[in-house]
Amino acid sequence: MPRVIRVELPAHLRTLAQVDRELTVEVAGEVTQRSVLDALENRYPALRGTIRDHATLQRRPFLRFFACEQDLSLESPDAALPEPVASGREPFLIIGAVAGGQGP
Repeated sequence: MPRVIRVELPAHLRTLAQVDRELTVEVAGEVTQRSVLDALENRYPALRGTIRDHATLQRRPFLRFFACEQDLSLESPDAALPEPVASGREPFLIIGAVAGGQGP
């Protein structure tokens, strides 16, 4: 039975997908970054290539993945997401990273 996963996107991706801040996708099988992103791109084709590279499926620079107050950006895309995300209690967050630093 598919699980309903909550996903929050940054503003520029919400605009592209024409959705509100939080959306849901259905994931059959294990709930991983890969399965959530596959479901998200299947449901919202305009997002293909914006979160992950078309060819390598690697996370795009300046996007980070969070769940349960943990940065999962460097975790394996096939690692299981925390149970609160898999059960729909907590959202999977895709966050726009901020670059920069102190000037001279």
